[in-house]
Amino acid sequence: MNRPTKQKNVILICVDEWRGDCLGAAGHPHVQTPHLDQLAREGVRFDRAYSATPTCVPARVALFTGQSQERHGRVGYQEGVDFNAAHPVTIQGEFKKAGYHTQAIGKMHVYPERARLGFDDVVLHDGYLHYARKKFKQQFAFFDDYVPWLRRQPGVAPDEEYFDNGVNCNSVMARPWDKDERLHPTSWVGTQAVEWMYRRDPSKPFFLYLSFHRPHPPYDPPAWAYNQYLNLPDYKAVGGDWEDDWDEFRKDGDYQAAYGHLPNEVVHRARAGYYGLMTQIDLQINRIRESLADFGLDEDTVIAFTSDHGELMGGHHMFRKALPYEGSARIPLIIADSADATRKAAASRVQHTVVSDVVELRDVMPTLLDLAGVPVPDTCDGVSLAPLLRGAASDPERPPVREFLHGEHVYFGQNIHWLTDGKVKYIWGSGKGTEQFFDLAQDPQEQRNLAKEPEHQTTVAAWRQRLITVLVGREEGFVRDGQLFPGAPVVSMLSHTREKIAASQ
Repeated sequence: MNRPTKQKNVILICVDEWRGDCLGAAGHPHVQTPHLDQLAREGVRFDRAYSATPTCVPARVALFTGQSQERHGRVGYQEGVDFNAAHPVTIQGEFKKAGYHTQAIGKMHVYPERARLGFDDVVLHDGYLHYARKKFKQQFAFFDDYVPWLRRQPGVAPDEEYFDNGVNCNSVMARPWDKDERLHPTSWVGTQAVEWMYRRDPSKPFFLYLSFHRPHPPYDPPAWAYNQYLNLPDYKAVGGDWEDDWDEFRKDGDYQAAYGHLPNEVVHRARAGYYGLMTQIDLQINRIRESLADFGLDEDTVIAFTSDHGELMGGHHMFRKALPYEGSARIPLIIADSADATRKAAASRVQHTVVSDVVELRDVMPTLLDLAGVPVPDTCDGVSLAPLLRGAASDPERPPVREFLHGEHVYFGQNIHWLTDGKVKYIWGSGKGTEQFFDLAQDPQEQRNLAKEPEHQTTVAAWRQRLITVLVGREEGFVRDGQLFPGAPVVSMLSHTREKIAASQ
C-alpha cells in the first residue's frame, strides 16, 4: 500500500534540443503538443526561458546545480570532466538529503557516465555519446542501459543498437524509426518510468528526473509521427542581413554543419522528423501522467518540463545549438503544482498563465526545492520562481525576476557572449569583436542587425556597457582599459572550477 505523505513528489522532465517556440500553447502553427498544453493550463508557462550556455554539458550543469555559468565555470562544451569533483551540490543530492527517493531515467550526460550525483539509482540512455562509445569500444553495458535492454527483446538481433539505420546524432538527415515503436528510446524512457513507479519506496516522497534524449537528432520518430508533418508548407529558410558575420565558418552542403546552405527539401524532412519526435514525447508524457493517476500520485506531484537548449533548424541557414539566437538559446519551461487547489479550475481554462520574465535553467533547482519545502543551498545563484506559481505572477507591481540575462558559449573558435531582457538582445563575438543587436519585440526571428544603424547607437552603447560590467575581471581578458577586447584566448572551463577539480585529486 502507498503511504500518504505531506511532502510533494517532484518530477523534472528534461528533453534535449527542444526550441522554446515549439509548443501548441506557445502558438506554434504546426507542432501538436496537446498534453504539454494541458500541463501549461494547469501551471505556469515561462515564455522567455533561456539556456545561458546552450549545449548539453554546460546546460545540464546549470540544471543540476542551480548556478550561472560564472559560478559553475562551464562556459563551453567539454567532455570527461569529473562532475562530482567540479559540482558537488546538486538538486538530486539536496532532495536525497531531505529524505526523498531520488531516481534518474534517461539522459544524464555526465562523467563518469555511471556517476549517480545524488540519485539513488540511474537508468541510463544518453543517446550517441562519441566520447563513451570510443572509451568503452561499444561495450554499452558500461555507459548505457537501453542498448542491453534492446538486445534482450524478442525478435531483436544480439548486436542491434540505435545506430543501425546510419542516421547521425548531429545530422539533419531524417527518416522514420526502423524498429517497432515500443523499442524506440522515447518509448523506452516512458516504459522505464512506469515500471519504476512499482519499485519506488512508498514510505518516501520522490524526486524523479525523467530525461528524454529526443528531439535531438537523429530525426527518427515512428512513421506515423514523421508522416503527419511531411505535408507542411514547403520549407523556406529565414534569412538575415548579418549572416556574413560568420561566413568563415560556413560549410554549404555539410549535413552536420552548424552553418551552411542545404536544399530546402532536406530541411523540410528534418523538420518533419524534429516535430514528429516532439509529438511522440508529448504522448509519452501523457502516458506517464495517466500512470501517476493510476498510482494515486497525481494530486501531490509537482511536474516541471524543460529542455537543455533549442535547435536552430535552418534559421539563417544554421543548425544545432550553442549560438545565442532564439532558436538555440530559448527553451520551453512549464511548471505545474498538482497539489494547488486551483489546478482543476486552471485545467478547464482555454488560456493559461504565462510569465514573460527572463528566466534560466539555473532557476529550476531553487524553484523545485522551494515548492517541495526543501531548503535551497547557498551554492545556488538561480532564483526561485515558486512565488509566481503561488499567485505573484498576477501582481502588476512586482519586480522582474532579473533585469537581464548574460549567456555565453565557446564556439566558432571564440566566446560568443549575449545579453537579453526578453525584448532586445545584444551579441558580441570575442574573436573579431562581432557585434549584433536585435529588437526581439519587432523582429522575433532576428533578421535585422541594428548594431550599426545610427538611430540605435545610444541603445547599443548602453548594452555594450552592460556586457563590459559583466565581464570585468574575467580571466580571459575580454575587457581591457574599460573596453571590450577582441582576440583574447578562450577556455571552456574557468580556472576556479579547474582548481576545484585539481584539489579533489
